[in-house]
Amino acid sequence: MITKMTEKELENLIARALEEDVPQGDITSESIIPEDSVSKAQILAKEEGVLAGLDVALMVFQHIDPSIYFDKKFKDGDKFKEGDVLAILEGKTISILKGERIALNFLQRLSGIATLTNKFVEAVKGYNVKILDTRKTTPCLRKLEKYAVRKGGGENHRMSLSDMVLIKDNHLVVVGSIREAVERAREKVGDRLKIEVEVKNIEELKEAIEAGADIVMLDNMDISEIKKAVKIAKDEVFLEVSGKVTLDNVKKIAKTGIDFISIGMLTHSYKSIDISLEILKEE
Repeated sequence: MITKMTEKELENLIARALEEDVPQGDITSESIIPEDSVSKAQILAKEEGVLAGLDVALMVFQHIDPSIYFDKKFKDGDKFKEGDVLAILEGKTISILKGERIALNFLQRLSGIATLTNKFVEAVKGYNVKILDTRKTTPCLRKLEKYAVRKGGGENHRMSLSDMVLIKDNHLVVVGSIREAVERAREKVGDRLKIEVEVKNIEELKEAIEAGADIVMLDNMDISEIKKAVKIAKDEVFLEVSGKVTLDNVKKIAKTGIDFISIGMLTHSYKSIDISLEILKEE
């Protein structure tokens, strides 16, 4: 499945969303529109962006009524501008209206994530650095939101706590030292999984390198500290910057020679893209 969700997972998600929005039918449409009414509609971009979620929107309408015709004019990952028609639908009017809000909710939000991600990717173009997401996602929507990050040109950090070892400050409060934490982790996972350590200063960075970490995350360090870290560790471990990354400073961070920049706001502070569904009048 394109989103890394199985088809069954996505079908169940759509079914839950429709149960929330159409628990006992669409009272308005069913009251005033004849059951045999057929309409053509368009999904229209009201501002520019990067598309993500069009195939999910298609699945929403197919879930409601498999007979709906859905013609995609763009594909996920494409850039679009204000006024572009992203898709054309044709089928029973009531079926189209039942799916309108849920389809747009997915499409607007996922396109918002893809669009914001692409802005960061474009900002660091030309530098050998990867833009990563985080686990700061909407509960139960992580796979979709991380899919949108990929469509915007970014890459995924770990999908879950099961994917890799990432030793953070709260772990260290309990364990006591970076060295002890890395040694315990290595004994448990061997070379099967990467071990990453979050550090707050240069001394912790040195300790993480000596302990044998594969990746070191520089947490909330300023540019001068990041530059020092790169000089010390560039040939020893991969370096990731996290914390307080914005569109205003991401290029400066990329210039330091860092390997990865992880950005929580890609999935927690994006702006939904304005996209509408409009029934077309018969000529």
